[in-house]
Amino acid sequence: MKISGNTILITGGGSGIGAALAHEWHEAGNQVIIAGRRQAALDAIVADHPGMIARTIDMENAQALEDFASALIADFPALNVVVHNAGIMVAEDKIDLPTAEATIATNLLGPIRLTHALLPHFLTQKDATIVTVSSGLAFVPLVATPTYDATKAAIHGWSLAMRAQLKNTSVDVVEIVPPGVQTDLMPGHADNPQMMPLADFIAETMGLIRQQPTPAEIHVERVKFLSEATKRGEFDAVFAMLNGAH
Repeated sequence: MKISGNTILITGGGSGIGAALAHEWHEAGNQVIIAGRRQAALDAIVADHPGMIARTIDMENAQALEDFASALIADFPALNVVVHNAGIMVAEDKIDLPTAEATIATNLLGPIRLTHALLPHFLTQKDATIVTVSSGLAFVPLVATPTYDATKAAIHGWSLAMRAQLKNTSVDVVEIVPPGVQTDLMPGHADNPQMMPLADFIAETMGLIRQQPTPAEIHVERVKFLSEATKRGEFDAVFAMLNGAH
């Protein structure tokens, strides 16, 4: 992935990991477009980054995503990177169907639909990158958030398959695999000392992204406890440690 000179769309760019990545890529000399549901949060980020662009987006609405992509390509014909960062993580008691359906629509269908709308344009670019954001919970699930875990496992598998499909094109697929990070993704995460500080996560992640060639998967050291558990033969032990009495 090129480090500078890109035009980058970051979904979920109004806070947390998305906003931090937007800052880093903006500082590196890229045109950055942040998208999210809350205009006020987006405007606050843009106010501190002259030249950054904010657009609202509805990740659950298929037609809205199609229209959003068409308008964005028309306004920014050099668009060549999308970062699928928008996501929701909600605890569920047994199966909470409305929560499950909203989580799947945002975390899984949203990236698939948006990529479908952007891919024909990306294939015309000299260098393009689809960046997905999965989770360490794609590899060892957290019992309290079953649908979130499932969407991230699906994003991991989708990233693997799409990377193989696109290997002979100008489009790369890079997967970022975060551990628990101190953000507002779930209540209490931002102040939880067991979560990785956001600044540390972003610094290590950007260091890996800057490697040439960029690794296909971005695993900071902190997430390998989860993401490499099966490879170490420790899945059951890590699952038990992560989930306590479950």
